[in-house]
Amino acid sequence: MPELELIAARREKLARLRERGINPYPYEFSRTHTAAELRQQFGNLPPAQHTGVEAAVAGRIMALRRMGRVTFADLHDRSGKIQIFLTPQNLGSETYEFWLEVLDIGDVVGVRGEVFTTKTGELSVAGRELVMLAKSLRPLPEKWHGLRDVETRYRERALDFLANPKAREILIKRAIILRTIRNYLDERGFIEVETPILQPIPGGASARPFVTHHNELDRDLYLRIAPELYLKRLLVGGLEKVYEIGRNFRNEGISSEHNPEFTALEAYEAYTDYQGMMELAEGLIEACVLAVAGTTRLEYQGRWIDFSRPWRRVPLLELVAEASGCDVEKPLPELLADLERRGISVPEHLKQGPKGKVIEHLLETCAEKTLWDPTFVLDYPLDISPLAKRKRDRPDLTERFELYIAGKEVANAFSELNDPEEQRERFLAQEKLRAQGDEEAQRIDEDFLRDLELGMPPAGGIGIGIDRLTMILTDSSSIREVLAFPLLR
Repeated sequence: MPELELIAARREKLARLRERGINPYPYEFSRTHTAAELRQQFGNLPPAQHTGVEAAVAGRIMALRRMGRVTFADLHDRSGKIQIFLTPQNLGSETYEFWLEVLDIGDVVGVRGEVFTTKTGELSVAGRELVMLAKSLRPLPEKWHGLRDVETRYRERALDFLANPKAREILIKRAIILRTIRNYLDERGFIEVETPILQPIPGGASARPFVTHHNELDRDLYLRIAPELYLKRLLVGGLEKVYEIGRNFRNEGISSEHNPEFTALEAYEAYTDYQGMMELAEGLIEACVLAVAGTTRLEYQGRWIDFSRPWRRVPLLELVAEASGCDVEKPLPELLADLERRGISVPEHLKQGPKGKVIEHLLETCAEKTLWDPTFVLDYPLDISPLAKRKRDRPDLTERFELYIAGKEVANAFSELNDPEEQRERFLAQEKLRAQGDEEAQRIDEDFLRDLELGMPPAGGIGIGIDRLTMILTDSSSIREVLAFPLLR
């Protein structure tokens, strides 16, 4: 039947329920067991065994099978499936026939009755009472298991979660990852904090912000692109170990690895540096892998990733030189000429510099997809790292790393710059880039500089992309799979 006819038929059944004095959307139902709890308690019963135990279960009907004077239903809840056994003897003949006339696949019901096993050994609940909890007015796709169209899945996520157990499992694993991160940091003395999402100056990263307007203050505000500068101000205030897990917003493109609204962890620890952040990243991510997979090896998109420690460490300049075949230490004009001779394209807007952006482009285009097992890429050029300390033996570089797993950037970390005078100089250099048309260049934040002048202890900081990490740990090819409700075109 066409969908509109199916909906009309279900609405007629809804009317019949109300005519009979049944509220098809009641307030509550006292459930005693989930499907998993029943299986844990009675899963080893032999066939044709009665327990004498009454249970009340609730969930969505995903299958109905009438076999003579007996009807079987598959009831799904958050923990799994339990079979419901309906007969005229248990419900009464007239009630039994009524329910079969008004029930549909997709209805949410509650059932009370004895737990037993059928002759074939299937654990079941013999329904003596059936309660409609939510009449479903729309049919599930192709007997509920046929939702395959990707566009439909992402636009109708509630339907997707109903139809695809894997989609639900990804969100469950995401929750495990978040809980593991919090437990890991809390056990090591970190304090979870919250910083503003509406900010007067978008700082802490190189990105284009979203702009909004506050009517009462009559001023523009920005959705945060990163919480970094606020978290460092807490270090100044004496909170020596802080972290935040929250949403960031960047007015950029949408792709399989980018969503304008994304979740990140940022953590800062006083009296350490980027070496300490590498140790933190290894331990924290290993804990997440073990929590999700139970092993330090897992498969992603048909290839295995080995998370065994220690992870590879490689300097950025060495990596890019090897991948491109070019001497990346040359001055920018010579480097660009060398790249052109080798047929390696560089976008026009990058050719004006700074050179660090060209090196970053080479990393993204020539090297990052080769970084499969976890790899720390170390020591980024100063001109693209305005918030990181200079490298101790190479002042043109910074103590910064990015962590790559499965060809994806998962984390970014620094030995944090805490010299307020040098930080001001770095901000001024960024302002010059903005004046030249770089919309992602960072701005001067006077409030941050004021607090930095009070004295911030040496510190290491790290940001980890929760969405990308979840992609890898759940074998998801698109970021949309790991977001409950992704933004679509």
